[in-house]
Amino acid sequence: MGLAHLRTLFGDRYVETAAIRQQHGGGEGFRGNHAPDAVLYAESTEDVALAVHHCANHRLPVIPFGVGTSLEGQVEAIHGGLCIDLSRMDKVLTVSADDLDCRVEAGVTREQLNAEIKGQGLFFPLDPGANATLGGMAATRASGTNAVRYGTMRDVALGLTVVTAQGTVIKTGGRARKSSAGYDLTRLYVGSEGTLGIITEVQLRLFGIPETIAAASVQFQELSHATAAVQIILQLGIPLARIELLDALQMKACIAYSKLSDYSERASLFLEFHGSPASVADQVAQVEAIVREFDALPFRWATATEDRTALWTARHNGYWAARALAPGKESFATDACVPISRLADCIDACQALAQDSGLLTPIVGHVGDGNFHMLVLHDANDPEELARAEALSLAVAREAIARGGTCTGEHGIGLHKKQLLREEHGDAVDVMATIKRALDPVGIMNPGKMFDA
Repeated sequence: MGLAHLRTLFGDRYVETAAIRQQHGGGEGFRGNHAPDAVLYAESTEDVALAVHHCANHRLPVIPFGVGTSLEGQVEAIHGGLCIDLSRMDKVLTVSADDLDCRVEAGVTREQLNAEIKGQGLFFPLDPGANATLGGMAATRASGTNAVRYGTMRDVALGLTVVTAQGTVIKTGGRARKSSAGYDLTRLYVGSEGTLGIITEVQLRLFGIPETIAAASVQFQELSHATAAVQIILQLGIPLARIELLDALQMKACIAYSKLSDYSERASLFLEFHGSPASVADQVAQVEAIVREFDALPFRWATATEDRTALWTARHNGYWAARALAPGKESFATDACVPISRLADCIDACQALAQDSGLLTPIVGHVGDGNFHMLVLHDANDPEELARAEALSLAVAREAIARGGTCTGEHGIGLHKKQLLREEHGDAVDVMATIKRALDPVGIMNPGKMFDA
């Protein structure tokens, strides 16, 4: 019995039509697509366990799928097999306002969760830009614009429900904020990209909606002035919620795309402050004094919801704005992350590489944690230009690694950064492969991703 037997178990939730298979054969980012042999729309942890158990018995590959927003080829079915779509597992199971936590099924999206808990004065702060599923965010150890204050999925995931490679259901972690009980399996599975098991539920930390939220923006004569100001802000311990950097080219794109007529084409910081009215006012005053030392243009800030929304909508539309700089061209984003003291020189080195490549490469960055993205615009149908784009992506990652950083701050390894994982971690990758073989001895869980085991 192969995959087709699953039709008798799941009926019309088991799908083999070409269009559905193609839809599940790739994510965002690189334009690769490897369709699975079939797609199963799971509706419970028990569905997932039954399907994985069947696939394990018949040595059939299994690829988990949320909403397909991953950027490094994590959902491509390079060996065929079964794609398990978890998007219908979309229930918020429990919410505890007293304990500031909740438990959700893996298919719940971050926007859905925030809509459901807002009335209790709570919010989930991680914002990777896309309306990703929380199971997928856990699997790729996602973060985003608020990570400088609230951390990444590694920090907010308290526990998981996981279907192992044998089809067994296990629970990791718990609701306590700390524990010394045994191996930390939660953090082993968070960031494992579906190679060790399938996350079906996530226990998450929540936070109270801040009493005051203020957004601000400031522009600089030089990009180096912006990064230097960020370094001082962080060294002084000013607790900003977001610090986003846009270089002059990215600002040019955003001005045209989002009609930001009040801005000029200069390196810019977009910031957000959370806290009491007094603490926010103090944070704003401190930051304003710091940026003034770097000949910044006038500091502007807003507390009205509509003004803050307009500011961050422009930032979140940065991807589409950048794409509009070169209509018809494809793009992919680098994901370098370095210690904050090395951020300025790393960006300088990467901009020099970009200039040598002759490609358009606007930059945005979650610079509060040293993470920046260079969007590499290129003609995917021109082999020479595509080769230059891929070479630039590798060079940017290596610049980060050479400075004690990482080739991926938040996008993961997937298919596209396997070589770089070895360059970054050396023989430690062999230990990762040993763990993979121990937990997935048949090799069915998202095979070919992260490394070759």
